[in-house]
Amino acid sequence: MTADGRDHDAGRAHPDHPSRDGHAGHQDHDGHHGHDGHDGHGGGGHAGHSHRVSADADRRLLAVALALIVAFMVAEVTVGLVARSLALVADAGHMLTDAAAIALALVAMRLAARPARGSYTYGLKRVEILSAQANGVTLLLLAVFFTVEGVRRLVDPPQVRGGLVLVVALAGIVVNVLAAWVLSKANRQSLNVEGSFQHILTDLYAFIGTAVAAGVILATGWQRADPLATLLVAALMVKAGYALVRESGRVFLEAAPRGIDPALVETVIRNTPGVLEVHELHVWEVTSGFPALSAHILVDTACDCHASRQDLETMIAGRFGIDHTTLQVDHRADLLPVPAGGGPGDPRAHGGHLGALGATGDHDHDSRGCR
Repeated sequence: MTADGRDHDAGRAHPDHPSRDGHAGHQDHDGHHGHDGHDGHGGGGHAGHSHRVSADADRRLLAVALALIVAFMVAEVTVGLVARSLALVADAGHMLTDAAAIALALVAMRLAARPARGSYTYGLKRVEILSAQANGVTLLLLAVFFTVEGVRRLVDPPQVRGGLVLVVALAGIVVNVLAAWVLSKANRQSLNVEGSFQHILTDLYAFIGTAVAAGVILATGWQRADPLATLLVAALMVKAGYALVRESGRVFLEAAPRGIDPALVETVIRNTPGVLEVHELHVWEVTSGFPALSAHILVDTACDCHASRQDLETMIAGRFGIDHTTLQVDHRADLLPVPAGGGPGDPRAHGGHLGALGATGDHDHDSRGCR
């Protein structure tokens, strides 16, 4: 409890509940202690989180890819039904999910771009992760359906018009190569964009398999090549879908971003001159490409808490690429326990952190301490 009776921890922002002005942590109490809960952004604010393709450019690229996919999907469904090719119809169904995935990604990008307001202190940035997870689940469900249907047709294969299937498959390869090339220019660091890209890439592989199957049917008349190509498509769907569900799940469970080892981060912070202890270190990802870190750090009394915090923010941003940091920096001597009988009126009790008193009753750190 603080001297005015408030719960001391009430002023501390938990990583999941940042303050509305973006600065979590304690405020300094009467200028004496290092309650430096500054939320650092590496000098660049949220706009400096990554030097990437702009969201507007991403939306344009996604819209181009969507137009290509929808136009070809209509043609493929028609030809697949006429040719009685399950591989073509299966791939048309996959292309429908491609179109839905890209459309969902576009909607998610618009929602994620809205500014934070009210109780959504991070805005709607994780809508993109929801979109990616939906894409992954859709791929897995389609894989189950086409696996069942492919096995059924292996047992009782229908007649497939190989020539018509081959023409459509070759055209599909061209369209999907073009769509994949368009999306390769977008920001694939975004799990949302990556989900759409994986849909199209899987479809490209599917067309290649379908073209091979059609060639086999034309050359040998072996009709089971078509359902075998379908099973190959299903296997690729499982691979891509599982990856999307796994990565989106990591974000929702607030695991550390891939490539950032929390143990290494803590070691580096501890080895920083003047740092004595590191507590409550959390590293997570708000959304794709938006890593965040919070920690309580104790420094030597000879160090200036504000300067230490700024140095640590710069180091963390430079070495680990984390611009969004919330660091509470204190002098360890300020956290000594109050002697028996002490309380809110004790001169050493100050704002929940305790100033170590020397024989003269003055604080044992000079004016260079936290203010």
